Formats: sequence, structure tokens, C-alpha cells
Amino acid sequence: CAMAGWSCLVTGAGGFLGQRIVRLLVEEKELQEIRALDKVFRPELREEFSELQSQSKLTLLEGDILDEQFMKRACQGISAVIHAASVIDVFNVIPRETIMNVNLKGTQILLEACAQASVPIFIYTSTIEVAGPNSYREVIQNASEDQPLETTWSAAYPYSKKLAEKAVLAANGWALKNGGTLYTCALRPMYIYGEGSPFLYGFIDHALKNNGILPHNSKFSIVNPVYVGNVAWAHILALRALRDPEKAANIQGQFYYIADDTPHQSYDHLNYTLSKEWGFCLDSRMSLPVLPKYWLGFLLEIVSFLLSPIYRYQPPFNRHTVTLLNSVFTFSYKKAQQDLGYQPLFSWEKAKQKTMEWIGSLVERHKEASRTKTR
Repeated sequence: CAMAGWSCLVTGAGGFLGQRIVRLLVEEKELQEIRALDKVFRPELREEFSELQSQSKLTLLEGDILDEQFMKRACQGISAVIHAASVIDVFNVIPRETIMNVNLKGTQILLEACAQASVPIFIYTSTIEVAGPNSYREVIQNASEDQPLETTWSAAYPYSKKLAEKAVLAANGWALKNGGTLYTCALRPMYIYGEGSPFLYGFIDHALKNNGILPHNSKFSIVNPVYVGNVAWAHILALRALRDPEKAANIQGQFYYIADDTPHQSYDHLNYTLSKEWGFCLDSRMSLPVLPKYWLGFLLEIVSFLLSPIYRYQPPFNRHTVTLLNSVFTFSYKKAQQDLGYQPLFSWEKAKQKTMEWIGSLVERHKEASRTKTR
């Protein structure tokens, strides 16, 4: 039987993906309460969410995922958790301890809180990075869930996400305090783009300060990026499927690759495609071939390590980022289609249009700021 009147907690609800999940949840008919949890909500988002709150089922919770008492209270009386909160750090800017704490310890605290509060469903937002790529020489195309791919990097982000995902999937079948059982699954989205993307924002911001020239550092990569609206939709479908006793049996303890119909391409090409209408172009200067760049990255890591007792040197790239940006690494979403009934909600055309409009608004804002400066 479908639970009449159920409730859902979303962590990381103020983030790029989390806020999309919340907006879709608001439209779920039988959902009585959504608790949107984040460390802090930006004022403009708080305003938008307060308009949704007038539909009386959205509660904003501000607090730290590492605060056990706070997390226990957040889970009280909840029927499902979507755990989308994490510290994303591809360029090793954030201290390792912070990343391990939030991504791994935070997930463990939340799982414990669910067991205590008898929350039966737990959906974890993982990442493609838990699968790799481990070497830019290795070609992985249209891979599926039954291929044993696992990252070998010790960089804090992929490592913490890998361990957290393992913890979530291992918790499937846990006994809950009320005698029920915890059912878990994990979603591994590809690189996520779309309006509000922090990465895309960084590239565009860089280009705006640089005569419209986009950084050109991943021309050898082939990836299948995924639009944020489609990733949010996959979470809703996973939630519906885990609540359906007939579907749930196949999904419990499983992970799913989430992609869509965005063409396979390099990160550079994606940035260019989404922004060329506004006059951006790729840097045409010669760039280092991958092999020397990889070993240079290794040297920079050694320098950073040797300086670490006295100075925190931040290399512009390392072996991990060179690999990430130059690998052929694409995945099929067939299993999500079969088990979750997942079909992308947004076509590539629609996703491209929405993202381009957002980039246009950033360009306008930049022009406006420049005009104000010159006055």
C-alpha cells in the first residue's frame, strides 16, 4: 500500500541540485511535508522557498550535518531521506579533513539518525567520480553498472564519496528502531551542467575577465554530461520506486548511473556550445600534450607536499585533474530506465536553451557592472 501522507527530508537543499529536487517534490501529490536542510540558505533562495512554503508543506532547516542532535531532530517523523549534501572539490582547494567530515562522517551520522528515527528509505546522491576515471589511457564507453569500476584516487572528493556510497549501500537491510527495515540506493550522475552550475559559473566568470576566452584544458575528454533537471527527476523516480513494494525489491542496495541525451563531448566543447552565442570562444593557444602535463602535475604535487609544513601551495592542476579532464569516460542509463522508469524530463535542446539563457544573464550582469564602474 502507498503510505498516505508521507514526508521527505532533503539535505543540501540549498545547493545547485538540491533546490531542483525540492521544487519537484513540492509537486508530489501525497507528500505532506518536505524538510529542506542546509547549512545556510542564500537570501534569494530563502525568498523563493518561502513562496513554496505558502503551500504549507515546506520547512527550512538550517544547521550542520555533523551535529548529531540536530540531525536526529531533522529525521523525526520522516518517511524518506534524499541525501544530496556534499562538499564538491575537484581542484583540491578545500582542506581534506573538511571534505572527509562532511561527505563521509555526515553520511554516517545521517544513516544512524535514520535508524534511530525509523526512516525506511534513504537515497544517496553519489557521483560518477566513485567509478573513476583512473587513467586517461583507458577508454570506457557506454559502461554499465555491472562493470566493476572503482576509483583508485586518494583525492579527498572521490575517496570520500566512494566510502560514503559504500556505507549507504551496506546500510540497506538495517533494522530500524520500530522493527522496520531501511532500504537504500545510490544515484551516480555524470558531470552535471545547467543554470546555476558552480563549475559553469567559474568558467564563464574566467572568460568574462579574459576577453571572452574560455579555458581550454580538456580537449581529449569524451564524457556524457547530464542536465541538472534530469538528475533531480531521477531522484524523484528513485523515491517513487522505493515506495512501491513491487519495484522496490530490484532497487534496494543498488546504484544507478544517471545520464541523459546530451551529446557525448569534451568538457571544453560543452562550455563552448553553451556560451558561443554570447561571443565566447575557446583559447586557441597551443596546450601541453597530456603525458607531459600529467608528469608536470605529479611534480607540482611533490612541491606542494614538500612545502606543506610551512606553506599551503595550491597547484593549478595535479595528476587527478589531468586524468579527469582528458579521459574517455561515458555511461549508459539503461538500468535506471529499466528499474526506475527513468526517462529524461528535458531534451538536450531544452537543457541547452535554458543554460544558454542563464549564461546570457551572467553576461548582462557583467556588462551592467562594467558600466557602473566606468560611470
